[in-house]
Amino acid sequence: MNPMPHFPLIRVGDPIHHENLTIFPIFSSGPATDEVDYLLSDEAVGTGSVTVEEINESGSVPTLLVTNRGDHRVLFLEGEELRGAKQNRVLNTSVLIGARTKATIPVSCVEMGRWRFRSHKFTTSDNYSSPKLRQQLKRSVTRSLREGQGHRSDQGAVWSEVDRQMQSLKSSSETHAMSDTYDSNRDRFQEFRTHMSYAEGATGLAVAIGSTVVALDIFDKPSTCRKVWDRLLSGFVMDALEEGRATQSPAPGEVDALLKRLGAAAWQESPAVGEGREFRTDAGPKTHASALTFATCMLHGSAVVAAAD
Repeated sequence: MNPMPHFPLIRVGDPIHHENLTIFPIFSSGPATDEVDYLLSDEAVGTGSVTVEEINESGSVPTLLVTNRGDHRVLFLEGEELRGAKQNRVLNTSVLIGARTKATIPVSCVEMGRWRFRSHKFTTSDNYSSPKLRQQLKRSVTRSLREGQGHRSDQGAVWSEVDRQMQSLKSSSETHAMSDTYDSNRDRFQEFRTHMSYAEGATGLAVAIGSTVVALDIFDKPSTCRKVWDRLLSGFVMDALEEGRATQSPAPGEVDALLKRLGAAAWQESPAVGEGREFRTDAGPKTHASALTFATCMLHGSAVVAAAD
């Protein structure tokens, strides 16, 4: 029997539209699961209970050192950006760091033109990787795991996507930093956030650009979804801005169809970086998904869907 992550029973809510972006809030409708006590990375880094640093003075592009001095587990999310140290990075997979532990986490560089210390500790960011970038991360990390290479991404493909989007949105950066592209579109982010605020009680969201569902994120509780909603939205907006202002919407049932594909897919368990269990699947040639669970809770389940050629 194939291992399966603990999928919650969910209900897809009414869509929220702005320009060419559509968000479908997702609500948990099954019995409550045991709640996992954790902080999100920005909360823990902000209080100083967690530090994120290069693994040593020389540094290593695909790994960082996390030290958790606190009494709570800490959740880092796939695709979230960390700024500082020798170059900005994004998480290759979602990771649950145990209380009072150290761990090395797998990351990808999103600032190709810098390899020098700007600070000794990383800070968290309001930016989240776009679905197109997450597609590169999830696909290549899944492949690396199957080949016994750990949670390594295709770093060249990540750099190429960061540069491609920068050029597409007519942004510039001396260090080819993803964050500079986001910063140059900050006003547009705020506009989308004003029109697409968190749907009360939601534990996740599915997102469509034009008529295509491109991403799905599900969390274990509404409080987590509320806290990361705007950060996730930043990545969705990046891809939406590339597509112009068309107002096409996905056909009814597209989100349910994606959920059915994920439910019917053959999932494989991979070694988790920290605590919990990690699962991955390719639910079709263009749909890649992963899930981090702890006990009976799905802490973060996500899927990305590549656009048709």
